Amino acid sequence: MERKNVEFLSEGARLRGWLYLPVPSPRAGGHPAIVMAHGFSAVKEQYLDRYAEVFAGAGFVVLVYDHRNFGESEGLPRQEVDPALQKRGYRDAISFVATRPEVDATRIGIWGSSFSGGHVLEIAAIDRRVRCVVSQVPQISGYQSALRRTRADHVPALLGRFEADRARRFAGGVPAMLPATSADPAEPCAMAGADSHAFFADTATFAPNWRNEVTLRSAELSRENEPGIYIARISPTPLLMIVAEADTLTATDLCLRAYEEALQPKELVMISGGHFTPYVEHFERTSQCAAQWFKRHLIADC
Repeated sequence: MERKNVEFLSEGARLRGWLYLPVPSPRAGGHPAIVMAHGFSAVKEQYLDRYAEVFAGAGFVVLVYDHRNFGESEGLPRQEVDPALQKRGYRDAISFVATRPEVDATRIGIWGSSFSGGHVLEIAAIDRRVRCVVSQVPQISGYQSALRRTRADHVPALLGRFEADRARRFAGGVPAMLPATSADPAEPCAMAGADSHAFFADTATFAPNWRNEVTLRSAELSRENEPGIYIARISPTPLLMIVAEADTLTATDLCLRAYEEALQPKELVMISGGHFTPYVEHFERTSQCAAQWFKRHLIADC
């Protein structure tokens, strides 16, 4: 397969990534395509290249890119996770791949994991250019997730920090920052837990663009993000959800409840372990399940 560096415009910023072309190429009428991006604070080097290689090997053109404000992509403030702009980025990525001569624009699927696993649920529900979707360990509800991650007696102080940060920004000050993960369970961070810290620490050598910080406003915006309310509107677009049995970051029960609300055609794949096991321990299964789902719905009837 061939991998090219590419960039495209989204809301005034250049988003940069990789375009994977399958071999053999070209295909009469173009290849089906998959658009994919990473989760909260993560960059494309953190295992997304492995997924893209599997999908390209299955016959797809694959676009993998960094979200706005992260990695190689442009955007300010740096390290700010803005779910609304990230979802617009996905839709501009779809527009970009649809213009590629190697792509059949009528056969485009999207893949997302964790925070972007929620994004793709919403995008598939409202953008009918999407013909197939895979959502892996998705954040379903920012509010419900926040209730589980922050002790009730700590919430007033957190909301006070949000208000102080907003006032400081309005006055022209720099945004407050928050560690993305921490080895110290007592230190406030965006993604608490030993498994979160271990995942990102273990990728440091091959993902130097990742930084262990996000703006404090990222946490505030995450609390407002509610992609799960769209899930019943995805049909008739085929939906595959991959859910971890012991996920505490994007809680298993919230994922399963959302899956029950989705309409057919849909399929659920359960894996053991926590939130980060799809990328490493269960990579073979999660990548192959996704590839087969895309093949069934984007290639089988070509």
